[in-house]
Amino acid sequence: MQTIYTDTSNAAQRARLLDRLRTGPVSTFEARKNLEIMHPAGRIKELKDQGHKIEKLWVQEETETGVLHRIALYVLTGGEA
Repeated sequence: MQTIYTDTSNAAQRARLLDRLRTGPVSTFEARKNLEIMHPAGRIKELKDQGHKIEKLWVQEETETGVLHRIALYVLTGGEA
């Protein structure tokens, strides 16, 4: 069962994105669909500004309708703030 997130404040989005990054890479699509983060790049920048070391890799991924997109895959590389 998927968790439903109702707090859409930037702080709440950063917290759940960082928590999820600690378990492994997160794609733009995953952040939007599963974490209710509509602008993952913005939250990643804020986390980096706080001192977190996060790498961005470019990957190709299909949408649910089969359209291929070049999207970011974010990886927490250590250096926790």
